Order: sequence, then C-alpha cells, then structure tokens
Amino acid sequence: QVQLVESGGGLVQAGGSLRLSCAASGRTFSPYVLGWFRQAPGKEREFVAAISWSGIGTYYADSMKGRFTISRHNAKNTMYLQMNSLKPEDTAVYYCAAASAWGRGVVTQQGNYNYWGQGTQVTVSS
Repeated sequence: QVQLVESGGGLVQAGGSLRLSCAASGRTFSPYVLGWFRQAPGKEREFVAAISWSGIGTYYADSMKGRFTISRHNAKNTMYLQMNSLKPEDTAVYYCAAASAWGRGVVTQQGNYNYWGQGTQVTVSS
C-alpha cells in the first residue's frame, strides 16, 4: 500500500505560480509511475502530467505544456508539480496518483492508477 498526500494548493492570482507536492508513505514509491490529475467543478477528472519511475520520462496534457513541470525526488518519496502562468481555468482540485505501468496511452487514463491522494484545491482568481 502507498498512501499519497498532496499539499501546496491555495489561492493565487492569474499569472501567478504554485508548487504542489505529493508525499508518499507506506511503501516507497520509487518503482511507481506518478501522475497528476485535476477535477474542476462540474467537470470530469482530467490528466495533467505524469513522470516515469526514474524521472526521465514525462508526459503533459497539451494545455499544460510549457506552463507546468512535473518532477520527483525518490529519496524523499515526494513528487512535485510546478505551475506557472496560472489561469482561472486551472482552478480545480489536484490529485496525485501512482501507477505500475508507463506509456502515454496508459498514464493519461485515471483507471490505470492504483493509488490516489485526497486532493488539494487550487483556485486562480482573475
């Protein structure tokens, strides 16, 4: 079992930045692929970004490319999402998750993730 806890959410003005963290406890998460998803009010949960176990491979949703950066520090059992140039449409609850397989067709689908955090709210004001 891997327990995931997100932090770092909050209220920020449009154009600002936030860094989300996802800390793991229980089993080490170094063998796992890690991802970020988000869910805005009234919308389905959507893929944001994913990172391979080594940290070398990454995937991003098109709307986040160039603005968001995913990273991980396996020795600290922590993953990060640096979000820059935030827009009001980035307002959502952000979730981190862990999966056992890699590949764009796999990590972009929430059904392929085994473990989830409880989410952290990000609100971007205009």
